[in-house]
Amino acid sequence: MDVNTAPKPMERAFLPQEFKITVWSRLKPYYSDLAKRPIQTEADLIKWIYDKCELIAVIQEEFNWRYIRLSLDSNDKRALEAYSYAIQELEPKISTFEQQLNQKLVDCPLTKELNQNDFFIYLRGIENKLSLYREENIPLFTKMAMKAKEHGTIFSTITINHEGEEKTLQQATTLLAETDRDLRETIYHSVCKRLLEAVPALDTLMNELLSIRHEVATNAGFNNYRDYKFKALGRFDYTVEDCFDFHDSIASEIVPIIDELDKIRRTDLGLKTLRPWDMQVDTSGKTPLKPFNGAPELIKKSIDCMARLRPYFGECIEIMDGMKHLDLDSRKGKRPGGYNMPLPSVGVPFIFMNAADSVRDVRTMMHEGGHAVHSFLTRNYRLTSSKKMPSEIAELAAMTMELLTMDYWDSFLDNKEELRRAKIWQLEKVLATLPWVATIDKFQHWLYTHPGHTNEERVSAWIRIYGEFKSNVVDTTGLEDYLTHQWHRQLHIFEVPFYYIEYGMAQLGAIAIWKRYRENPDQAVTEYIEALRLGYTKPIGTIYEAAGIKFDFSSEYVRELGAFIKKEIEDLIFEA
Repeated sequence: MDVNTAPKPMERAFLPQEFKITVWSRLKPYYSDLAKRPIQTEADLIKWIYDKCELIAVIQEEFNWRYIRLSLDSNDKRALEAYSYAIQELEPKISTFEQQLNQKLVDCPLTKELNQNDFFIYLRGIENKLSLYREENIPLFTKMAMKAKEHGTIFSTITINHEGEEKTLQQATTLLAETDRDLRETIYHSVCKRLLEAVPALDTLMNELLSIRHEVATNAGFNNYRDYKFKALGRFDYTVEDCFDFHDSIASEIVPIIDELDKIRRTDLGLKTLRPWDMQVDTSGKTPLKPFNGAPELIKKSIDCMARLRPYFGECIEIMDGMKHLDLDSRKGKRPGGYNMPLPSVGVPFIFMNAADSVRDVRTMMHEGGHAVHSFLTRNYRLTSSKKMPSEIAELAAMTMELLTMDYWDSFLDNKEELRRAKIWQLEKVLATLPWVATIDKFQHWLYTHPGHTNEERVSAWIRIYGEFKSNVVDTTGLEDYLTHQWHRQLHIFEVPFYYIEYGMAQLGAIAIWKRYRENPDQAVTEYIEALRLGYTKPIGTIYEAAGIKFDFSSEYVRELGAFIKKEIEDLIFEA
């Protein structure tokens, strides 16, 4: 790959190379062509499928750019208008045509003769979409998409004042790593109190979304939105019961390990009582690590770090930088969080995040960099389904990159002691991810299988579920009001319901790959790349097997992986 030359957009065989989506009247002729085109031979059918995929890729890329621009500045009225037009005007018309085209594909006698090795995953997805389609849900999807974005808008305006300076939530959170315990407690209370002010608006928003989603589910013949969404997400390779197994395994095998590590933290900090504002500070008592200074340095060091693992990884980030596909700094008005946004037509994704010069940002950049590499490795697939990975696979790419790059984090921290501290922090967060994922997922199961619940019932359910997975060592006395509303911070609950357990499944997979990396580094990285290169051309379990690991949530497997991580952390702790 020539890093000095931006990759060209995919060659188009159906749409003009310079075609841009503006209004429906320009887009409609291509849908009409596909709807009317005769299919008489297998070659006709394959070309029809690829033309349809090309059209979808161009549309998806334009929609994704509109989302990106709105993320960059929530106050940009033109960006909001463009995004709103896409969701409110274009999406409903596209959905109607997509239904017609999907039906045409399934009804075509030649479809059954297609090579299953090439088209199985694609056709399985099409048939699933057809089974869920209800015309009356189209306006509900539009309404739901617009409402869900209100969560990001609310959070983009939340700031606190610290020493006369306005700070975003991301910037304020970094202060929880400061050595001054009184400062940490002050920041913790300031952030939580500010979030409490947003609770009424967030509860109202959640109630509206729950109502719309339940209506969507019942329209499609389901008793609840959980069962509908499971099918809509294409969860062909595991069941609701598997999710429950995951919850149970995390509670029984991971929470006790975290309790042990929290006791070590309490001792190392010399505290009688460990409080929530003590969880980010380094137990060495030293000032927070500052692995970079500003977004340009983050980019430079990330390229170096990832290239040392495999040169190709660094080249991917370098290309994105050259194409201005990176926006990494935190600023007022920018939506919170971070993501890697696929751009399926050009084949070079966009990374969005809110960096504040912390180790957390290094982890985020490595995570999104893993997604980015995944996009590069699958950019040449012609079937849209092949490069639109389900999250169980996509998050495996991202979470594994976090762990595989750790040996090269001296690109950010060239002091051995600082590097050791960073690795301990990272591995503690890897473990901490699992109970939080289980908490959010189990809470969502409750949310959507109890339609019509009251705010009070929701609070009770959250407290009960949160209690199953929280640390038994951290003292939260007097903080009940804050903890009652912790779930409001989780964007996924509002914007992408049920997309969260994938992080936990993928985290287990990432730990397993890293365990293999400890035994045979070169082979583990090679298998990781080959698994990612498969995109979504095989079932999830097969792709995990290609990486040399299992897609497994049993307590025995979780216990094995938990013990491995615990030993790695303890080795680092006692290395000092």
